[in-house]
Amino acid sequence: MSIMRRKRITVGFVALGCPKNMVDSERMLAEVAKAGFLIVSDPNEADVIVINTCGFIAPAEAESLEAIKSAVDSKIHSGKRRRKVIVAGCLSERLGRQIFDRVDGIDALVGLGQRDNIAQIIEKTLASKEPAVFLEQTQEMTAKNIHDDRTRLLITPGHWAYLRISEGCNRRCSFCTIPSIRGPFRSKPPELVLAEAKELLSAGVVELNLIAQDTTYYGSDLKIQDGLASLLKQLEQMDSLEWIRLMYSYPAGIDDKLIEVISSSKKILHYLDIPIQHVSDSILKSMRRPDTKSQLFQLIEKLRSAIPDIVLRTTMIVGFPGETDRQFDELLEFIKWAQFDALGCFTFYPESGTDAALLPDQVPEKIKQKRLDELMLCQQEIAFSKNRNRIGREITCLVDSINDDDFGTGRFYGQAPDIDSICIIEMKNSHKKNISLRPGQFINAKVTGTRDYDLVIKRI
Repeated sequence: MSIMRRKRITVGFVALGCPKNMVDSERMLAEVAKAGFLIVSDPNEADVIVINTCGFIAPAEAESLEAIKSAVDSKIHSGKRRRKVIVAGCLSERLGRQIFDRVDGIDALVGLGQRDNIAQIIEKTLASKEPAVFLEQTQEMTAKNIHDDRTRLLITPGHWAYLRISEGCNRRCSFCTIPSIRGPFRSKPPELVLAEAKELLSAGVVELNLIAQDTTYYGSDLKIQDGLASLLKQLEQMDSLEWIRLMYSYPAGIDDKLIEVISSSKKILHYLDIPIQHVSDSILKSMRRPDTKSQLFQLIEKLRSAIPDIVLRTTMIVGFPGETDRQFDELLEFIKWAQFDALGCFTFYPESGTDAALLPDQVPEKIKQKRLDELMLCQQEIAFSKNRNRIGREITCLVDSINDDDFGTGRFYGQAPDIDSICIIEMKNSHKKNISLRPGQFINAKVTGTRDYDLVIKRI
């Protein structure tokens, strides 16, 4: 197929799921663009629709299936002969050919190992009249290797990006599908991480958000002592890099060395995302988590002692099989004590293929939802109180967008992109100070108020 012909073929892309999935989407978009296809903003207007799916938990699966159905409906009603729907990503990896039974009209399935072959797959799909399957693993997805994430067409704003440092997971939490979808844990070699970071920085990125299934486990398979701490020290040396943020830091992997490196750094943000999931020892054991209640208390005390201004985010699960009212109250009391700056919570989903789905004493949905509502109301009070205490303080804000003459948006170090609250930058009556504002710029500002979870700030 000639380049000229390719330019007449349009591709629409639907990117779903977590930041790890976003990196895969950005790599696929880059391959599509390099191959000469025209990427369009409205998938419904495209000749080929690629959906990079998520399949981690039931709501994500439902969202992915809905997106697939919508794309198929669009294809049916478009009247275009070469209209194709390609399903890629985690749901393809998890369900395989079963997706054909869920949604009729899919033209191709693409597994995680075929990510970098998306352009060739589009060509083959366009040339075929029968549904195709591209689920076989490539060498890059074996236990000893990992995809090279360089050359990405960023979906994120140009001044921040995700930097994936490892893939897969060796932790066998009883509720989690990730190891079965993305395979065993494998670290990206340090030289490859640094090369990707250099490429992103050369494109104008000033904030790198380090992601993995478990960032604290980085380097363990490569026999690198203090793997994450060592990598962070090397990233710190990059001149144009301003902010380094750690995501998905499992409690058991946060040791004194890592705390010391974060505490002493001027670039590593005093922010940690620590997925705790629960605090009851019996529930943690049933989840097959390595932590104990005592250890979690000690970790939070140690972090706040070593880094007084640290911002902590966590994730919890309510309604795990066997969770009693007393154990839920125990979790609630822990949250009140810990005073997390941000917290995400999910009800337990009995995911097919996980051991937890087969456990006895499954909690009724009505009780799960009641506990979720109670927990999030408790966290809301904590978050709102913390916001009120920030009024009058001076902060450094990274500008994310300038929406109009009235306001812009940004984040201080305690706000991760996409998942946390934001700073609303007041623009009225301060034209001279704000006239030069642009995304990617750091400004000094003062917190003047709050809007629910968000901070209202004014440039100083």
